[in-house]
Amino acid sequence: MTSIDIDRETARHAAGTDLPELDPALLRTVLGHFATGVVAITGIDPQTAAPTGLAANSFTSVSLDPPLIAFCVGATSTSWPRVRAAGRYAVNILSDAQEPVCRQLATRGVEKFQGIEWRPSPAGAPIIADCLAWIEAELEAEHAAGDHTIVVSRVRHLYASDLAPLIFFRGSYGSVGPSAEASR
Repeated sequence: MTSIDIDRETARHAAGTDLPELDPALLRTVLGHFATGVVAITGIDPQTAAPTGLAANSFTSVSLDPPLIAFCVGATSTSWPRVRAAGRYAVNILSDAQEPVCRQLATRGVEKFQGIEWRPSPAGAPIIADCLAWIEAELEAEHAAGDHTIVVSRVRHLYASDLAPLIFFRGSYGSVGPSAEASR
């Protein structure tokens, strides 16, 4: 094999032209080994004037200047269009005691906020009681990415507490930090 053939072989691998299809179940299992926090993205639906939201574990900071964050939502989400329509929304970083809140907001339907205590952010977005932190933001950009949409948002207001985070790891919820260690 000549160096040109090796370079062509390397280019084919880099382009993914000869790679086998990945098993989605295996991909989910392997990616589940990355521990993540959990957020609830909430807004006031302008059609109903009621709180609405969704749960996500794909959240990250993007930039300090300008202040940007990002999260991913399923392309078929029926909640994200209602949150987006609110203009400003809150990204609630859930605390270790909020697994039930996460599960409730992860379901489909319009009564997601039944029994969930909240207060308005400066622009009126729902801030869930006892969350670890919250970030009020507005849409900066959306990018289609496979079966999800990457949402980049500009931060407008934010706050953090000393609570412990809710963690998602290998298909289960858990926690780390002071309250998790105190319960051991």
